[in-house]
Amino acid sequence: MEASYELFDHTADMGIRVRAATLDGLVSPAVEGFYSAIGELAAGDDVAPFALSLNGDDAATLLRDFLTELLILFEREKRMVKTIDQASLSDRRLSVRGTTARVDPDRSVFCREVKAVTYHALKIVNVPGGFEATFIVDI
Repeated sequence: MEASYELFDHTADMGIRVRAATLDGLVSPAVEGFYSAIGELAAGDDVAPFALSLNGDDAATLLRDFLTELLILFEREKRMVKTIDQASLSDRRLSVRGTTARVDPDRSVFCREVKAVTYHALKIVNVPGGFEATFIVDI
């Protein structure tokens, strides 16, 4: 299964569904889908290393918590993940290493304000060929 994401309408919110062959593989398309809910973001040249590890009891909640950290990074520092060099996701831990860059406002198109990544309809399920994660963003 090729890693992918899709956006879908949800009452007053936006749903994002991602698919990948492995749990680890869900991380990159989840990041892409999350950013696409905001708009067409372009990364600038101000690249910095990025690493985040979270512990928990559920892979879906860990993925949601990770995306919330990315929302905070975007809102506070106007930065986005540029590359993901390593991603590991299980029911107990999520760890990501890569780079971030400042969002280039001149080359970006901002479509929506994402206020939060919610717990509503949050899930990761086995599907033929891999896994599917669903999460809702409050816009």
